[in-house]
Amino acid sequence: MGYAKQWLFVTYMGDPKAAFLIYFPIIYYLSKRTGIAVVWVAAISEWLNLVLKWILFGERPYWWVGESHLFVKNPPRVQQFPSTCETGPGSPSGHAMVTSAVWWVMLSAAASFLHSRTRSRLLTAVLYQLYVLILVAVGLSRVFILAHFPHQVIAGSLTGFMLGVALNRTVPEQRHLRFFVYSCLGLLLGALLLHFGLEQLGVDLSWSISLAKRWCSQSDWIRMDSTPFSSLTRDCGAMLGLGLAQFWKPGGWPLPWAPRALCLALSSMALYHINRVPLPVSPPFLFYSLYFIRFTLMPQVVMVFVPGFVHLLTTKKKD
Repeated sequence: MGYAKQWLFVTYMGDPKAAFLIYFPIIYYLSKRTGIAVVWVAAISEWLNLVLKWILFGERPYWWVGESHLFVKNPPRVQQFPSTCETGPGSPSGHAMVTSAVWWVMLSAAASFLHSRTRSRLLTAVLYQLYVLILVAVGLSRVFILAHFPHQVIAGSLTGFMLGVALNRTVPEQRHLRFFVYSCLGLLLGALLLHFGLEQLGVDLSWSISLAKRWCSQSDWIRMDSTPFSSLTRDCGAMLGLGLAQFWKPGGWPLPWAPRALCLALSSMALYHINRVPLPVSPPFLFYSLYFIRFTLMPQVVMVFVPGFVHLLTTKKKD
């Protein structure tokens, strides 16, 4: 418990939202292709994680302790945290799955770059060891806060690794807007059809939400942005935003390194404040619609709006 703050920080950095809010702007201004790959891989892997959770179910430790009725005589003292009370099913771990996929994209690109410049196998080996350490740290943090069982973390890490390897070969750079519109609709309709089909078969897909509300120690730790449909709208919005960004400015803005650093600072601040804007949680449809718009804006802020503004400032200074 003395390291609780450190584990909470690790689980925050492993949150799927971190791929869009933190890693994407940093990587994009270092390598456009890898930055686009981060959004692409994060959206697809989180969507597939949602589908797998609906199919595989999976308990979460913080509610399983009470629901299992194995500890009636000597109930353990369960310590929960604000990040504990997620409302979706537990298998596989979304944090582990998205982290595994996204960090593979980032570190494999870094390893390839270093190897092409230095021809050092030691440096590339260190990066791949760092990849394993990151997965272990995120997995332990999820177990520590009672959000997942160990096997769920392992399943998420392995699935994310395979997705990262596969999707990194098909990055939609310079693709037409239609591709992203169809991808967005495919993700949305695919998930909704699966949801409808499972409900028609008598599967109650809201079972995990009711358990989370029952066993979470503080009701305000139940957040709308942790629900399954929030991740769906986030992924669809990011996918559409990625297409719109490449449609408005194909190839992006050509900027030297100094203006890129300014773009990174401004983009990070912009994404931070956009993410902080409170959204109405009722009715749910309004929340999901605004959440969709929020993540549609984010790729455009990083790839079009901020670089365009900085480009305008730097060209004026040169004149």
